[in-house]
Amino acid sequence: MNDALRWCVLIPCLNEEKAIGNVVKSALRLGVPVIVIDDGSDDRTREIVSALPITLLRHSHRQGKGEALRTGFREALSRGFDAVVTMDGDGQHLAEDIPRLVEVGKRFPDHLVIGARLLHREQQPKVRRRANALADWAISWACAQPVADTQSGQRWYPRSALDLVELDAQNFVFEAAVLIAASREKGLGIISVPIASRYEGSFRLSHFSPVRDVMRIAMYTAASVFHYGSLLASYNRSRAQPLVIDDSYSTRAA
Repeated sequence: MNDALRWCVLIPCLNEEKAIGNVVKSALRLGVPVIVIDDGSDDRTREIVSALPITLLRHSHRQGKGEALRTGFREALSRGFDAVVTMDGDGQHLAEDIPRLVEVGKRFPDHLVIGARLLHREQQPKVRRRANALADWAISWACAQPVADTQSGQRWYPRSALDLVELDAQNFVFEAAVLIAASREKGLGIISVPIASRYEGSFRLSHFSPVRDVMRIAMYTAASVFHYGSLLASYNRSRAQPLVIDDSYSTRAA
């Protein structure tokens, strides 16, 4: 395991004044640099984050989650980080789960690691669960490998995945595009680490639209499936069991 890897936490956010303070403080307790990308919030998000010892990057107007992540990736690359962990700013992700992703990422350097919401899935709204299942099916096909929870925003991105920063994809499509290109162009594997689904409590309504954004992702994914070819072979490979690392870091399925 390479303990010398330099990594940071990236937190894209938009109008998260209720949660962002606690989210950032929890990330700071990990003892690594934290970069927050404010996508043009018009509430108190910027004020709250500015008071904390982090790097704040701010868009003057809303550009979407994809551009927020792209801004964060560029900053991480310019500062020479070997990897980043992303988490959303609304409180659905726990910083306490990050060491598990980092541990697996260090053990499997040629993999992207997803904090997959496989625990307590009954908390997920039914519409969102169905949309996620459809996205998993399609994106796994485009990746030519099975991926659990393609829509999770808590991920470990190694340097080779960060190099895909200029992919032509916007909004929530960007995260799917990175998975696909990392698989097909960089030859990276994808591992999932189970985390809890957290939808109860005071979370604001998601910026993700189960109709609009799923359609955008579906169109991009379909184009990718045809672009990379070998449709049947890619589909068959995507139907294997995803690689899931459980809490004891043993391989549950491969």
